[in-house]
Amino acid sequence: MTPETMQQLIDLTYIIAVVGFILALKWLSSPASAMRGVLIGEIASGMAVVATLFDPQVSHYKWIIIALIIGAAVGIPLGMVKTTAVPQRTALSHAFGALSAAIIGIAEYYVGIGAHNLSRFQMVEIGLEVIIGSLTVTGSLIAAGKLQEILPQRPITYKGQNFVSLSVLCTAVILMLILVIHPEYTHVFEAMVGVALVFGVMLVTPIGGADMPTVISLLNSYAGFSAALLGLVLNSKVLVVAGALDGASGFILSVIMCKAMNRSFTNVLFGAFGQLQVSAVKTEQKPVRSASAEEAAEMLNSSQLVIVVPGYGLAVAQAQHKLRELYDTLTKRGVDVRFAIHPVAGRMPGHMNVLLAEADIPYEKLFEMDDINGEFPQADIALVIGANDVTNPAARHDKGSPIYGMPILNTDQARTVMVIKRSMNPGFAGIDNELYYLDKTLMLFGDAKVFLTSIVKELSAVHA
Repeated sequence: MTPETMQQLIDLTYIIAVVGFILALKWLSSPASAMRGVLIGEIASGMAVVATLFDPQVSHYKWIIIALIIGAAVGIPLGMVKTTAVPQRTALSHAFGALSAAIIGIAEYYVGIGAHNLSRFQMVEIGLEVIIGSLTVTGSLIAAGKLQEILPQRPITYKGQNFVSLSVLCTAVILMLILVIHPEYTHVFEAMVGVALVFGVMLVTPIGGADMPTVISLLNSYAGFSAALLGLVLNSKVLVVAGALDGASGFILSVIMCKAMNRSFTNVLFGAFGQLQVSAVKTEQKPVRSASAEEAAEMLNSSQLVIVVPGYGLAVAQAQHKLRELYDTLTKRGVDVRFAIHPVAGRMPGHMNVLLAEADIPYEKLFEMDDINGEFPQADIALVIGANDVTNPAARHDKGSPIYGMPILNTDQARTVMVIKRSMNPGFAGIDNELYYLDKTLMLFGDAKVFLTSIVKELSAVHA
C-alpha cells in the first residue's frame, strides 16, 4: 500500500470517528439511547486511536505499549468504583485528560525551542493549551477532593477573593504574551505553568458542594477545549474536532445546569453558595411527623399515583435495587409509579439517571422536572429519597435563601409527602428544608436501603 493510500484510509477513518462522536453526543442526551451513545463513542475513540497508530509519523510503539499498560492498570480500577464515587471519578478523569494535554503541550514547547522553529502563533496555541490544561488539572483534583470529602465541601472564601483570583489568571496570560515575543524565556514558561496550576486551585476551592454538578460539567468543558487546542498544536484535525465537541457539550451542559439552579456562571465561579444559614439552626426545633415502614406500606398500597424523587441519599445507601423491588411490587398492584429527575439531583449531571439505570428502572418511567412538575397535584404520594435542596419550597418565596429562584420539584403539591432520610441535617446548600415541616409530610427516618427493604416486606404482607 502506497503512503498516499494509507493517508487516505487514515483520513477516512478519522471522518467516520468524528461522525461517531457526534452520534454519541446525540444519543447520550436521552436515557433511552445512552447505552448506544456510550458504545458508539467507545468504537469511534478506538477507531481514532488505531488510525493514529498507523500514521507514518508514529514509530516508537514500545513506549506506546508501556503507556497503554500503565493506563489500563490505573483505568480499570477507576472504572469499577461504586455509584456514589462516580462524580469524583469523573473529576479525576478530567484531571488525567487535562494532564496529558498539558504535558504534551509542555513537551512540544521544549521541542520547538530546541529546534529554534517555534513561531509566535504556535506559542499562542501552546500557551493557551497549557494554561487551560494546567488549571483544569488542579481544579479537577480539588473538585474530586471535595466530592470525596477529603477537603471541606463548604466554600472557602476570603475578602478580595475575586480580585486575587483574576489577578492570578491575568498574570498567567501576561506571561504567555511575554513568551509570544520571547519564546526562548524558558523560566517564564515554567512560571506560567506554575501560576496556571495555582489558579486552578483558587478557581474551585471557593465553590461549595451545592455547585459541584455544574463545576464537574464546566471542568469537562475546560478539558475538552485544552484537547482541541492540543489538536491545533499537533496539527491533528480529529483531536481538534473531538476536543471542540467535548468542550462545547460541556459548556452547554453547564449553561443548562446553571439555569436549573437559577445561577449564573459568575456566581458559580466566584460565589459562596453553600454557606450555612442561621435559619437552619432555628427551624430544626420545629415539630415533624414521622411514620413507620408499616404505615408507609399501607398508604403506598392504597395509592394510584406515586412519584418518586431520588437524590444523593439514595446513592449513598446503594438502595437503587431495593427501589426497583418497591417499583415492581407497587406496579403489580396497579399503582402508577413515576420518577422525577431534577437536573442537579446528586453530585454530577445525570447522576440519578445512571443510578436508576443500574437498577433497570424503565426509561419511560423517568421524567424530567418540567415534564413531571404538573403531575404532583394528582399524585397520592411523593416519595422523596435522599433529595433535599431540589425539593425545598423556600426556593419559591424566601428571598434571603441561597437557593431562592432555583426551579424545584413540586413535591409539596402532592396529597401526601414521604421523605426517607437519616436525620434532619441540611443538604449541600446548608439550609433547612421547609418541606419536612408541612402537615402533609411524613418523615421516614433511617437508611434508605433498610427502610425500603422494610416497606417491601410490609407490602408483601398486605393483600393487594
